[in-house]
Amino acid sequence: MASKVIPWYKRKYSGNVKTDYAYHHTQRVVKKHSQRKSRFQSLSQVQAQATEAMAEPAYTVPEFRQRTAEEGTEEYQRVSANVGKGLAVIEEELHRMRMATKAKVESLNIQMEVKDMMRRRPEYLDDIPKMPDFLVALRPHTVWEKMPVKLFCTVQGNPRPILKWYKDGVPVNPLNAPGKYKIENKYGVHSLIISRCAVSDTAEYSAVATNQHGTATSMATVIVKRPSGAGESCHLGLVPHLTEIHASKLEVTLLDRFHVTFGVEGGSASLVCSMVVVPDLPNIPPLAQWYRDDKLLKPGKLAEMSVCGSSARLTLPHLAKDDEGLYTLRIFTKDGTAEHSAYLFVSDATPSVAGAPGAPMSVKAYDVNADFVLVAWKPPNTVNEAPISGYFVDRCEAGSDTWVQCNDSPVNVCKYPVHGLSVGRSYHFRVRAVNKAGISRPSRKSDKVTAIDAAESERLQGTEQGVPSAPGKVVATRNTKSSVFVQWDAPTHLKHLMGYYIDARVVGAKEWFACNHKPFKHNRFVVHGLVPGESYVFRVQAVNLFGLSDESQESAPYGISLLSSDGSSITVAWKSPKHCGGSKVNAYYVDKRDADTLVWKEVNLAAITERVCTVDNLTEGTFYEFKVQAGNMAGVGVPSAPSSPMKCEAWTMEQPGPAYDLSFSEVRSHSLVLLWKAPVYTGAGHVTGYLVDMAKKGSSDFVTLTQEAVSTRFLQVTGLEEGETYVFKVRAVNAKGVGKASSLSDPVCAKALPGTKEIVAGVDEETGDIFLSLEACEICETSKFEWSKNYKPIGDCPRVAMTTKGRTSRLSFTNPDKDDLGRYSVVVTDTDGVSGSHTLTEDALNTMLELSYAIRHPVVPLKHGLNYEILPKGHVRFWLQAVKLSPSVSYRFIVNDKEIKSGEGFKISHDVATGVIQMVVENFTRANEGTYTAQVHDGKAKTQSSLVLVGDVFKVALREAEFQRKEHIRKQGPHFSEYLYFTVSEECTVMLACKMANVKKETSFHWFKEDDEIVPETPPNVMSGACALPIPLFSRKDQGVYKASLSDDRGKDVSVFDISGQVFDDIINAIAQIAGASASELVLQCTPEGIRLQCYMNYYTEEMKTSWKHKESKIASSEKMRIGGTAEMAWMQICDPSDKEKGHYSIEISDGVKTHTRTFDLSGQAYTDAYEEYLRLKAAAFAEKNRGRVVGGLPDVVTIMEEKSLSLTCTVWGEPTPEVTWFKNEQEVASTEHTKVMFDGGKFASLVITKVTPEDSGKYSINVRNKYGGEFVEITVSVYKHGEQLPEPKMGLPKGATPASTPVPPKSPAPPSKTPTPTPSKSQTPAPSMKSPTPGSTPASTPGPKSPTPGFKSPTPAPKSPTPTPKSPTPTSRGAKSPTPPRFMKSPTPPRK
Repeated sequence: MASKVIPWYKRKYSGNVKTDYAYHHTQRVVKKHSQRKSRFQSLSQVQAQATEAMAEPAYTVPEFRQRTAEEGTEEYQRVSANVGKGLAVIEEELHRMRMATKAKVESLNIQMEVKDMMRRRPEYLDDIPKMPDFLVALRPHTVWEKMPVKLFCTVQGNPRPILKWYKDGVPVNPLNAPGKYKIENKYGVHSLIISRCAVSDTAEYSAVATNQHGTATSMATVIVKRPSGAGESCHLGLVPHLTEIHASKLEVTLLDRFHVTFGVEGGSASLVCSMVVVPDLPNIPPLAQWYRDDKLLKPGKLAEMSVCGSSARLTLPHLAKDDEGLYTLRIFTKDGTAEHSAYLFVSDATPSVAGAPGAPMSVKAYDVNADFVLVAWKPPNTVNEAPISGYFVDRCEAGSDTWVQCNDSPVNVCKYPVHGLSVGRSYHFRVRAVNKAGISRPSRKSDKVTAIDAAESERLQGTEQGVPSAPGKVVATRNTKSSVFVQWDAPTHLKHLMGYYIDARVVGAKEWFACNHKPFKHNRFVVHGLVPGESYVFRVQAVNLFGLSDESQESAPYGISLLSSDGSSITVAWKSPKHCGGSKVNAYYVDKRDADTLVWKEVNLAAITERVCTVDNLTEGTFYEFKVQAGNMAGVGVPSAPSSPMKCEAWTMEQPGPAYDLSFSEVRSHSLVLLWKAPVYTGAGHVTGYLVDMAKKGSSDFVTLTQEAVSTRFLQVTGLEEGETYVFKVRAVNAKGVGKASSLSDPVCAKALPGTKEIVAGVDEETGDIFLSLEACEICETSKFEWSKNYKPIGDCPRVAMTTKGRTSRLSFTNPDKDDLGRYSVVVTDTDGVSGSHTLTEDALNTMLELSYAIRHPVVPLKHGLNYEILPKGHVRFWLQAVKLSPSVSYRFIVNDKEIKSGEGFKISHDVATGVIQMVVENFTRANEGTYTAQVHDGKAKTQSSLVLVGDVFKVALREAEFQRKEHIRKQGPHFSEYLYFTVSEECTVMLACKMANVKKETSFHWFKEDDEIVPETPPNVMSGACALPIPLFSRKDQGVYKASLSDDRGKDVSVFDISGQVFDDIINAIAQIAGASASELVLQCTPEGIRLQCYMNYYTEEMKTSWKHKESKIASSEKMRIGGTAEMAWMQICDPSDKEKGHYSIEISDGVKTHTRTFDLSGQAYTDAYEEYLRLKAAAFAEKNRGRVVGGLPDVVTIMEEKSLSLTCTVWGEPTPEVTWFKNEQEVASTEHTKVMFDGGKFASLVITKVTPEDSGKYSINVRNKYGGEFVEITVSVYKHGEQLPEPKMGLPKGATPASTPVPPKSPAPPSKTPTPTPSKSQTPAPSMKSPTPGSTPASTPGPKSPTPGFKSPTPAPKSPTPTPKSPTPTSRGAKSPTPPRFMKSPTPPRK
């Protein structure tokens, strides 16, 4: 920005009289600046040239002289040229004066406002509360014993602070040591005077200032020493040790002080300060210390120091840019120190090659190791030179002058690792900069570095890549007549900032010159050596390892474009400057000129605030050029570059003109929002939409983003590549077609700013206001938040209120409704594009409105609304639960519009800890039907909850209450705590169980089925609290209603369990679940009837859901395939099997949830073996059926009296008719008169003995047989004489019938097959027994034949077998050995071991 050193009205006097000294002084300064690589043209030179041109001797026409035509023409041309030249200079000067006057007027207005504010400042300051603050702090002192010392300080604050003194934390009280301490307060300066110091006064003294806003403390140390030096020694800051005679006892007054000094690289400079020393002792010179940028300098080859009685001198014999800085001379005196500081500027030496950069500086070595060193440096300033492309690093061994280049190609970062060093050797390093013009002078060499391992070295790292961002807000103010104080804002992104370079140029000049040549660390700088009366513009660049940042200088407007032309006027638009110089642009000034002339004319005298201007009074058909200047509080900036020539002609095209002012918002990694303004020229009709084209930077391939024209003047562009740079243009559309394209937008990179945040919609928790909020990721002092709706500025709108606090801006809605829906956006000015947007939808607004209402109308939050609960005694509890209750909560219950109070029949209470409020109705009856309401008040919050108990809902509640009352009464006596239920044991026994409570020994318990009492084998034990009734071998016959009764003198309780329907099915499924899990694999069993597959399990009943399958096809029971089972197994028999019955068989047992499957493969060898066994058993059964046998009629023992006739008759059967043979004592009996043997009809066999004698006693037997076999039956005959006692029968042989010697069929119907057969756990059928008939009561009687009846012992009656046995004309004989299945089995089953 520009800064005036002296007022403009003083310039006119110095401009009227231009001395040779001023002219040559200006030339000297220009030459001096050219040596510093900065060239500019002074305005004074222009004025001098104009003065010389106008001061040429005017031509006077002699009297009576005649001119020739050639002389007249030549004279006219000379005079015209001189006049034209003078007029041009005058016009330029007038324009400059006009602009300067305008700037001065604005500056005077600002100064008047500042003076007015400064005049009122004391009034404001008096009213502003302020905590204590030390303007002048205490400073330490070291004194000799018995000398006084004075500590003083200055403190400010509002209200005025109270100051107290302390010594080592103990208050100083002058009354405790009269004459020792003196405390004063004069003109705001507080002092503590210690007279005649002793060694005990050595301590830390502190001054504590206090007011109602805070406390401030200043501390200093006082050291008292004895002349003998025996006292304790202490260093304080930079104060040296005191000796017996020390320079600090001298009184030193500085006289002539060194000023700001300018030097050149390679030259020398001396800083001298004269002084007066009292007493002037030749052998004790004053103690002087030199500092550069607050760092103590030590004497050496690069800094020579000398102090004599009258002056102190610092000589820098070999200047380098490293020597640039603020030099301070500090002299130690009797009263403390005397200091003086001034800046030394060191400019670049003349480069060996024109345009080469300056030398780098501050070369240092880091990370010193045995063979590795990291060298770092600071880059030089580049003003008018080409940018630096890299650096070369050189090294040389200490003591040598031979430099070796370390890197083959330039490095572009200000650090470089140097390898290949020799252990133990010392090195120096230097750096040279490179640009396209050449190589710079080498830097000053670094300090000596020895290549050895270091335990710990400082490491220089650049964690953030890239140069810093540009500094901002450069403000220049006058310091002296030849210096300016420049300050600026630090960059947003420092990235390990090293410092700043400050450049300047004369207003109107094109070349910049460097103000410093070494990076300056602070953001304020005094520029010296300026020419009084000149106007300067300053810029600042930040420096780090990676180079220089962008410049901060104020830039000019740009991008002037033509918007419309009607033949007499042209409307132009432009873009605002990229850099505003630290203050917002608030004015624009437009100049125009004919494209064929060089003279610019002002278009507007009054400032233009918009970036659009219509220039009137133009000539049709003429080409014009325009330029624009921007202005702010500091003045008017540099003008823009002239626009391209624009022809003034009337636009008659029907299509619209170009849109303009393309800008961006909400730039993210993959999207952005493009905004523009409507064209000024609309053509033959209004604009109906816009087409947007996009291309990557540097490409001419534009892509139209919208298939159809958009009606809005903004577009959100998506699908961008992160980090890619794009340009855009917009074309307006009307009914006649597509108009001219706008000027290209500025390039924009698709990358979000670090820390970018989006707009957040929310509701204020305290006020309930609905708001949109954005927290900016970066901001500066001049930044403002500009809100828009649908990208139209909101401005002062009563519907919203905008507030800003720090980095956050909030847009609050006063009374939001549907009219507030839309897309809201905000832009933060004076930033790198911080912006965001948020679309407020109806759903989101409704949600926030509900939340806002809840905050503005607080309610007691409820976890549960009003509800009811039936309590055990039949009481009804109405309750609700709040999230939180305070102890001061109040509430009431209202039933049918009548408030209920806690009292008889009603109990109302609450619990703050749980938040429960309840009302208990003790006697709930039909009268309690209605509406229940609970109203709660807790502080400002309140709530209400209602419950309607009418109709069916009330009836349900009433029934439940009555039930609970009855239950309560029931439980007063013996009762069932758990009613009847069933369980199934692992043995598949069904148990009906129940549990009892409140029983005693006298309580009786009974089981009933269909009202018939069941007496279990084990009496129930009521005192155990549980009873169970087992139901073994459960089947359909066990269906019915079971009842358990419990009673004593206190009452009676009954539990009923109906086993039918679904309950029966559930029991069967439970049995099936256990039985199916215990089921064995299928077993093959052959019978005379066919092949049988058997599955053993814990229990089987026909009611179980079982199914047999053959080759995945379900088998139905038939004559061919018979299905059945016993209590221990399920079977399926294939009658008369054939080959088509081969295949895979399975049984499936379903328990309603899971299916248990067992399989058997009846094919191959298994089928062959089974079929052979079946044929064998079939033949054996046939033989057993047709063999000879005694059907019945013979007794076991016969006792007969002598002389009686004995007839032994029996019935026989066999196919074919059997042969019958009688035996006596194993001798065949032949038929005689005494003994007759008869066989009638092949059916009845008889042995008749007439008139038996004792000799006829013996063992008789009959043998009946045919080709299939036979049977042998024995009879014992005893003959006794008349009158003798009836003898006991004598059994000669066992009573059972013994089969004949013919082949006997097997005792088992089916011998074990080759397939393994599981063994049942229970024994099979017991053998039949035969009983002997009782003889007749008289000896003479002949007993008739009786058929013996075998007796079977079985636990259950024999069920009918599905397999019929061979029919026989008579029942089975008592001596038969045929295989008879047990009575409880349905088919013959082999015994299981």
